[in-house]
Amino acid sequence: MTDGLDAHGAAAAGMLGGDEGTHGALLQSIVDVARTIFGAEAASIFLYDEDADELVFEAVSGHGGDTLVGTRFPSSTGIAGFALVTRQPLVVDDLQNDPRFSRERAATTGFVPTSIVASPLLHDERALGVLSVLDRDAGRPFGVAQLELLSRFSTQAAIGLDLLLRARRARAALGGEGTAGVVARVAALLDDEDDDAGRALLEAIERVLDRRP
Repeated sequence: MTDGLDAHGAAAAGMLGGDEGTHGALLQSIVDVARTIFGAEAASIFLYDEDADELVFEAVSGHGGDTLVGTRFPSSTGIAGFALVTRQPLVVDDLQNDPRFSRERAATTGFVPTSIVASPLLHDERALGVLSVLDRDAGRPFGVAQLELLSRFSTQAAIGLDLLLRARRARAALGGEGTAGVVARVAALLDDEDDDAGRALLEAIERVLDRRP
């Protein structure tokens, strides 16, 4: 298990220069592995959208994987919302009798879980989202060791969310501008047209933006 988590950390570090799709794939791999290791029916990662004050499904493994990504709900509701607000992980073995659980909202997804473990995703003292694991095998209850393992998964998921947010901010900063426009703006900053280093920089930028080998 440790090797798998370390591999995810290495992958996250190596994807710092990746695009949104790459970081989304990283988040998906985290929920897929979490669901398998914990023997759960489903696992998900939520992103906290500060502007809308909502939690957004960013990656889902298991039940709801085909329909939930992109779905939003108020950040202060549900078990995931509680984990986000309190910044503390929690285990709920009987969701049906927990007043924080919204059965009606869960029913709209086509999957009503009976138990959940939720952990806030913290990065640089910011709460970026929540990792949840749903309906783990009843014969394998969560103990201290499992919560520690979940914490490590949460660390990796927080890195992935941070990378995703950076990619989205970078794309927004370009304002939808294409490769030619970006290169032209950078070229305008280079005073010496005969500068070999300047030309090399422009060529490198074009390769990155076009994703050419």
